[in-house]
Amino acid sequence: MELTAAAVRAKYKVLSAQLDERSLRLCAAADARMLGYGGKSFVAKAAGLSRTTLYSGLAEPAAGEPTERGRIRKPGWGRKSKSQIDKSLLQDLDRLLDPVTRGDPMSPLRWTCKSTPKLASELRGLGHEVSQATVWRLLDELEYSMQSNRKSREGCSHPDRNAQFEFINNSVKEFLRRGLPAISVDTKKKELVGCFRNAGQEWEKKGSPVEVDVYDFPNKELGVGKVSPHGVYDIGRNEGWVSVGITHDTAEFAGESIRRWWLRMGQAVYPNAGELLITADGGGSNGVRVRLWKVVLRRLCDELGLTIQVRHFPPGTSKWNKIEHRMFCHITENWRARPLVDYLTVVNLISHAGTSKGLCIRAELDEANYPTGKTVSDEEMAKLRITRDPFHGEWNYSLSP
Repeated sequence: MELTAAAVRAKYKVLSAQLDERSLRLCAAADARMLGYGGKSFVAKAAGLSRTTLYSGLAEPAAGEPTERGRIRKPGWGRKSKSQIDKSLLQDLDRLLDPVTRGDPMSPLRWTCKSTPKLASELRGLGHEVSQATVWRLLDELEYSMQSNRKSREGCSHPDRNAQFEFINNSVKEFLRRGLPAISVDTKKKELVGCFRNAGQEWEKKGSPVEVDVYDFPNKELGVGKVSPHGVYDIGRNEGWVSVGITHDTAEFAGESIRRWWLRMGQAVYPNAGELLITADGGGSNGVRVRLWKVVLRRLCDELGLTIQVRHFPPGTSKWNKIEHRMFCHITENWRARPLVDYLTVVNLISHAGTSKGLCIRAELDEANYPTGKTVSDEEMAKLRITRDPFHGEWNYSLSP
């Protein structure tokens, strides 16, 4: 009988890994019925099952009640869930997850991350017997999921925001219809130069990622630090220019970028142009309130012999500037996961960015020093002779040679 018991134990050790609990108890019941008297006790002990489970298996075929396909137990059978046994469990968990709106602003979890171990610990402190795995199931029951922040709130928009968009759009259309240059300008975010990590992923041999420095400190030994790429995007021709500055992002730097674009690219394709339209953000080095920006534009008018019209985007709408989603995004994509080890690398990666739609970008290093802190007096501003448009003259203005 010892050999038989060992064989039965071996049999059920294999079956328990393959069968669900209903199939296992039916199999055990069949063996007990086959063995006859004493079979129930023998099979229950050998298979490691309780006698109650074995009796349930013996009763199921006799009951004649077909079990629903895909079910292991009848509806309502089996162990009840924690939320059914502990009526206040879900309510307490919900209050821990969102303490402010649930009337518990002093909850300790308001100021810490709501990980499942911490939630389980807080619930146990409230008298609930739960594990981390149980908290996972309860979170699903409450329809919670892991989510990141979503950028969707832009704050209070200006009442004339849409009207300014239409004004800019009509101005660009008019310039393009007349064959005149219309450009979008802005400064891309500053980039660290050195063997530093760059966001994104690129194809490399398995187990051979590009190794970069652990800390993002500017490399003084190489004499490099940060660069400020200022871009000019030709809306009509889908072409761009980027001046890679190595000092400060000032209005003079922005003006020099436009000047270089005109001398290197613009005047060759617009030889007869007498006007230039510039669309720009409302802030930054080319912002609405930057006096030096307007002084620089005056110098450009005199040097290039162009009447310059400027259209600023309303506050908080810089993402609508064409250069952001027509040029800068492709530059970022082109240097993903590539360390910007030196100035030449930055210029080359920008110059080789492009699209299947024909985007072409030229780039050049601007090593000039652009000091900050320059001021423009009221007398200098009065001499600029700025012509302001009747519709929001602070956003829409022009300067003539």
